[in-house]
Amino acid sequence: MSRIISALLFTVAVATMSVRANADPVELAANAPDRYEVVKGDTLWGIAGKFLQEPWRWPEVWRLNTSQIKNPHRIYPGDLILLDFSNGTPRLRLGKQLRPEVRIEPIPREVPSIPVHLIEPFISLPLVVEENGLADAPQVIGMEASRVVLGNGDDIFVLGIKEDHPRWHIYRPDAPVKDPVNGKVLAYEARYLGTAQVKTPGEVTILKILTTKEEIQKGDLLVPASEPNLEPYVPHEAGPDVMGHIVSVYGAVQSGAKDSVVMIDRGAKDGIERGHVLSIHSRRTTTYKDHKTGKTETRELPEERYGIIFVFRVFDHVSYALVMEAVHPLFIGDAVRNP
Repeated sequence: MSRIISALLFTVAVATMSVRANADPVELAANAPDRYEVVKGDTLWGIAGKFLQEPWRWPEVWRLNTSQIKNPHRIYPGDLILLDFSNGTPRLRLGKQLRPEVRIEPIPREVPSIPVHLIEPFISLPLVVEENGLADAPQVIGMEASRVVLGNGDDIFVLGIKEDHPRWHIYRPDAPVKDPVNGKVLAYEARYLGTAQVKTPGEVTILKILTTKEEIQKGDLLVPASEPNLEPYVPHEAGPDVMGHIVSVYGAVQSGAKDSVVMIDRGAKDGIERGHVLSIHSRRTTTYKDHKTGKTETRELPEERYGIIFVFRVFDHVSYALVMEAVHPLFIGDAVRNP
């Protein structure tokens, strides 16, 4: 029984829609190989980067392979990717499979589009809500009397659980997310503290803490836990009018780098979708002493494109994105644009 040949994470329809009218030609990377064997730990972005100057444009070089790609969802370690110029336009295709048709060990997992381990904690955590979006959420009203700091295995007492969910995420309302340009409140972010499981249902429910990220206190709020949605991500270009800014960087106060998760001030109501690729542009100012007047002056410097982000979770007015490329540190307030 032969295995269905499969390819990168996109459908032909979506990939074709992502190709711009009058698009710039796809350019090959310097020293692009004519073939590459997929190995464990690869991502589709990384594989495409071996062949293309702009890795996110891989759907454009795979779109002609409809006769070969029967199930366009996955490639696997051991597959051979070939660079083909037979029709005068570069395209990638699958070569002869390098692994045998019959295997004793389980078939390896498909190669993901982007590094899943970097974004998985952010697929359902943290939480972005509208103002008063957690007003009716269940609340921690007590804990084990002997505990000063709660940890895994400790119990908490929660009032207001009316839904039949076995596991709950614990949050604490955080500072509002503001537009870095005009100060407008875009959304409210709740900080993830941990996860707990129902132990004894009731008017006051007893839950056992399974994991903790920060100290849990009276007054913290609960939301039903859901499994992360790790559906395939198809990279595609955002609309030409998309212009926004980085409003926060996780794990840092002001700056980030490649593999950082950032929040931008554009969401679904601004035309942002999962899979959108945006370029990052520096927004810097310099302070100097004018030699003519002797006064200290401040001037904004020209924007410089220095990286790429990949949007993976979208809310109404904000979105989370993974920094795929950055040649120097990024900062809150830096601009994001259509690439």
